[in-house]
Amino acid sequence: MPSACSNLPAATPRVTGAYLLPLLETAAERGIDAAALAAAAGLAPDALPALPLADPGTLPESLATHEYIALLDAGARLGSDPHFGLHVGERVRPGTYSVHGVVLMACQHLGQAFELTQRYEQLAHDLGRSQLALDGDVARYTWLTAYPRANRHLVESVFAGIRIFGCWLAGRPLAPREVCFAHDSGADLAEYERVLGVAPRFGTGANTAAFDAAILAMPVPNADPGLFPVLREHAERLLRERTRQGVVGEVHEAVLRRLSPDLARALAPEPVRLATVAADMGTSARTLQRKLADAGATFQQVLDGVRHALALDYLRQDGLSLVDIAFLLGYQEQSAFTHAFREWTGGVNPGAWRERQRMNGY
Repeated sequence: MPSACSNLPAATPRVTGAYLLPLLETAAERGIDAAALAAAAGLAPDALPALPLADPGTLPESLATHEYIALLDAGARLGSDPHFGLHVGERVRPGTYSVHGVVLMACQHLGQAFELTQRYEQLAHDLGRSQLALDGDVARYTWLTAYPRANRHLVESVFAGIRIFGCWLAGRPLAPREVCFAHDSGADLAEYERVLGVAPRFGTGANTAAFDAAILAMPVPNADPGLFPVLREHAERLLRERTRQGVVGEVHEAVLRRLSPDLARALAPEPVRLATVAADMGTSARTLQRKLADAGATFQQVLDGVRHALALDYLRQDGLSLVDIAFLLGYQEQSAFTHAFREWTGGVNPGAWRERQRMNGY
């Protein structure tokens, strides 16, 4: 498996490799092989394992979040499937969520499962975070995506997966009272209703689902109470290690804010440096550098990770020249951007990468 989808540095927001299997299966059902899917997402043709898997161990341990999002988009386009995210979510299984999913299977009731989802979902992905609030007899679940400008298939796959997994935990069909999405969609509402149990409302400004609070008291029929303490302690150990590296995510978000298009234009030509990001975070450059080192990362790794993800998005936008993209990424010269992009992609120039996407219709 190429390094693009494994052995990621601590600075890279990631998704557990198990998330790939529902996506690959959905793509294969639409006649899309792994090589074509990888190429459409801007990855090496051999970056994904072919189906059927001879061994689940052939899946990478993890992949970058921007790669996963690009694969969702590519699958929808190649398969001409406006509901691709929903169909990926339909295929989730307990193992999709790694340790987080295994812990949920041992919970006594659904309320405990929701509570621990808020604590442990970061062990499965860095795509977003869950919140649950009670208002009388109504419970409202909110998913706060870390990538609000990503394709809608990401959010829809999350909500479909939650419903499917929730029904599996309860041992019976469950349907929400209401589902609301921040994005718009012109796709067939009947398919949303089939997968989610209700036709959602769009353009609401948030991604939420409301359901009867009584559902939280429902037992998990197949739970193993004796196994729960062991699984939870394992999850806590992993969470402690994850928390130790939490500074990497904070720096990632601070760099991303500095490189947002509006701010990049306002600050130009000020470069994104350790000292300026540290000041944004209310700390010193020396302290931030030490904390990153303790987490096994460097500031340059974080900066390169953010720039790489943004560059792939910008290169798919025809209205941006390479000079524009270099500017938005905080480079003083286009040549510096070209040099960095070649390092990220194993020698491919940004112009050549963009042209390959256009030729393939991606």
